[in-house]
Amino acid sequence: MRYGVLGTGVAGRTLGGKLVELGHEVTLGSRTKDNPVALEWAGSAGGGAAAGTFAEAAASAEIVVNAVAGQVALSALEAAGADSLDGKVVVDVSNPLWFEDGEVRLSPVESDSVGEQIQRAFPHARVVKSLNTVNCAVMVDPARVPGDHQVFVCGEDAEAKAQVTALLGEFGWPAERVLDLGGIRSARSVEMWLPLWLNVMRTFGHADFNLELRRAR
Repeated sequence: MRYGVLGTGVAGRTLGGKLVELGHEVTLGSRTKDNPVALEWAGSAGGGAAAGTFAEAAASAEIVVNAVAGQVALSALEAAGADSLDGKVVVDVSNPLWFEDGEVRLSPVESDSVGEQIQRAFPHARVVKSLNTVNCAVMVDPARVPGDHQVFVCGEDAEAKAQVTALLGEFGWPAERVLDLGGIRSARSVEMWLPLWLNVMRTFGHADFNLELRRAR
């Protein structure tokens, strides 16, 4: 499978590296073709890894992963180009956070989400929100956290969610631990988890944790 991973931060490089390790072809996209971080990653990630612009990454991909910050997600995807996103699964792992006076803020929050904004802006893309509730190391290696903890998918397209669930399975998430929360509007709830996640991280002193949900039978 060919993936375009948008974003050269830790999340993008971690996801891209795992996909290459699994035998997929990955283009790590950034705003400029000569981005030194992307070029270094492509040189060290092994066969199947390449670097390019957002547009090149999206055009070459069968599945696009949005791993840029939520505040710049729309501009990155606009740079990728609507034509290169039409009909494709777009996995949005971003969170809408920014900092003010040392405190985390979310925008949008409650009445909207980054996932919904992307789906509205690119109506022919098949947007699936997932993986934004865990640290990037846990995204690609859920065994770092013991127990039957969960990850979520949200989106309008059932087939797209099935494809993402299969991808999560390659990362090590059993299908029964992938909870489908329904349409893309549910992205609001998983994006609003971030402030609590940050407080838990500060309390634990590390990011190797996740939610384990149990229900009465």
